[in-house]
Amino acid sequence: MGLIYYGNSPDPIEVDDRTLAHLKVVIALKLRRNESFTLSWRHPDATGRSTLWLHPSIPLRFVFDEPIAPELSQQWLNELSNSANTSGGILLTEEHIEPLENA
Repeated sequence: MGLIYYGNSPDPIEVDDRTLAHLKVVIALKLRRNESFTLSWRHPDATGRSTLWLHPSIPLRFVFDEPIAPELSQQWLNELSNSANTSGGILLTEEHIEPLENA
């Protein structure tokens, strides 16, 4: 389980490593362009949801549990990137994995 530390909060946000790897790419790209946006997700216990306002001037740190980065899905990166460019910001959803066709 990976962690996001945002701002001065000592409490991390838990995100699985694969999801965090994808988020890191999309978030870094937006912040590198000096763009602010929101990141929203549902709580795992289904009791609510949260939203962060991500801004280039606010400290941000990603901590991964796994030492080796996972292979990234271009489709999921595109979906996250497209949502980051909307007024609703990134809405974190599960990865859509396309089934392999039999050859």
